[in-house]
Amino acid sequence: MSAFTESIVEDAALAWFKALGYAVLHGPAIAAGEPGPERSDPNYRDVVLERRLRQTLERLNPNLPAEALEDAFRKLTRADAPSLLERNRAVHRMLARLSQL
Repeated sequence: MSAFTESIVEDAALAWFKALGYAVLHGPAIAAGEPGPERSDPNYRDVVLERRLRQTLERLNPNLPAEALEDAFRKLTRADAPSLLERNRAVHRMLARLSQL
C-alpha cells in the first residue's frame, strides 16, 4: 500500500489550480532576493502571499471601500485562534457566511 506524501498532495493541488486557470510558479522563483520576489522571508515561512491576497480581495470586491478591504485582509491574516485547526475552522466559517450572501 502506498502512502500519500506531502509532495503527492501538493502536486495534485497545483495541477487542479492550474486547470482552473491559476498561475503556478516554482517556489524559488518568488523567493526573497529573486528578481520577482513575492515572499519576504528567505526561509519560506510566509504562509500568505500578501500582495496576491490584497489584489484578489480588490478584484473580487471592486465596490468595497479601501477600509473594508483592509479589514478583510486583517481578518484573513491574523492568528486569533490557539491552534491551526481552530484557525482553519474560523476561516471556513467566514467563507461559508460569504457564500450565503
